[in-house]
Amino acid sequence: MAALRRKFGEDYQVVNTNRDTTAFSAPVKKKRQRFVEKNGRCNVQHGNLGGETSRYISDLFTTLVDLKWRWNLLIFVLTYTVAWLVMASMWWIIAYIRGDINHGHDSSYTPCVANVYNFPSAFLFFIETEATIGYGYRYITEKCPEGIILFLFQSLLGSIVDAFLIGCMFIKMSQPKKRAETLMFSQDSVISQRDGKLCLMFRVGNLRNSHMVSAQIRCKLIKSRQTPEGEFLPLDQCELDVGFGTGADQLFLVSPLTICHEINPKSPFFDLSQRSLMNEQFEIVVILEGIVETTGMTCQARTSYTEDEVLWGHRFLPVMSLEEGFFRVDYSQFHSTFEVNTPPYSVKEHDEKSSLPSPLSTPTLGESHGAARRARVFSVDCINTTDREERAGQSRLPSKLQRMSSSGKEDLQRKVLMLSSQHSEKACSTGDLPLKLQRLSSSPGPEVADRLQLKALKVGFEPMTQSTGDLQLPPTPVPVPARIHTPLPSGGGRPEDNLPAKLRRMNADR
Repeated sequence: MAALRRKFGEDYQVVNTNRDTTAFSAPVKKKRQRFVEKNGRCNVQHGNLGGETSRYISDLFTTLVDLKWRWNLLIFVLTYTVAWLVMASMWWIIAYIRGDINHGHDSSYTPCVANVYNFPSAFLFFIETEATIGYGYRYITEKCPEGIILFLFQSLLGSIVDAFLIGCMFIKMSQPKKRAETLMFSQDSVISQRDGKLCLMFRVGNLRNSHMVSAQIRCKLIKSRQTPEGEFLPLDQCELDVGFGTGADQLFLVSPLTICHEINPKSPFFDLSQRSLMNEQFEIVVILEGIVETTGMTCQARTSYTEDEVLWGHRFLPVMSLEEGFFRVDYSQFHSTFEVNTPPYSVKEHDEKSSLPSPLSTPTLGESHGAARRARVFSVDCINTTDREERAGQSRLPSKLQRMSSSGKEDLQRKVLMLSSQHSEKACSTGDLPLKLQRLSSSPGPEVADRLQLKALKVGFEPMTQSTGDLQLPPTPVPVPARIHTPLPSGGGRPEDNLPAKLRRMNADR
């Protein structure tokens, strides 16, 4: 025990397979009927055959082979006894009809069979002839044609009876059923995790040194169910995948192997948990087939596991050890298991928990930063578009006025960019401003810039009501139609009126 704890750790404990305590105390169940016994015998009886019993007679040889040994021996003895008595009686009848019995000790009389003068002597003559013993005291003569015909019939009938009965006994003795006695299955199956997946496992072993050629294993789940149409299917059979697609069902059975069935969405145990296992009723039938190496005959071994024989959270104890020059198998630990940490819920519940979305569905920092960057780029593009339009309108002004206008415009762009860089504020551009502000932005000057800044602040601090979906894609920019600059009417509303008198005269001369 100390060596096992050093090997597997202090958390693992070797338990007996006939344990009475589990994580969830299961109620005591009444032992129910099994479909396949632990020794592989199918617990099924056929009744009410009616007129179908004649089919057994048509396949008489298979019927005799399938019978139990006591019935086979009884049929063997009775068949030979009846055949010997019938044939001895026929030789006695021939001797009686010919009158050989009355001249048994007359040396001048030639009988059909010499020295046959009663039934025991006729019986001994038949036995000597059938067994080809031939003591030489009783023999058939040439003056008995009916005896010659009976002798030929006796030889043919004896050959047929010998071939049938001896062949039947030989086939029954050479049946590989006894070879299945040296193929072992674990008393219980276990459910635990292997490679991060929940698996149903059991162990098989071969006690003989002779191998099983082309050994293959299959599993069937026997469980009653009801279809969606309301049809009840008693003892419905379902295939359990034990590695058919990967070739894991082909066994090299020279040492005990652990057979694994992965519980996945295609498995009938997909919604099986530790608690629901106590209320289930099913039976797992395991079939191991292979060719006996010494005889070349196909052998099949069977066993079954009920729901009471499935241990949740257990694992088989290793039985292989390395000795000097060979591997040693300790079959005393073949059925032993130990407990391991295993989730008590089913694979279906695990998948449902892992597929639940996160409770906080907010956009990431990268998405917010990208949306703000796209908004700033859009704002600059709109400002550039407005800048090109204003340059076309200012080309008519003197060079000095154009320099003053360009300097005022650069200050305006810097202020608008500062407003658009705030993440909590709405990115705006001159194209998003009202028409009145757009007209003001086309006129240079410090007063116009201050007025535009105040308007932009009022618009920029409006509360945002966009969702996370709106943050992912920037709004499509609406092209600003080119404005047609018409000469302003003469009055005090023109920008030139605010210029000094000398500049107004220069502009008028131009």
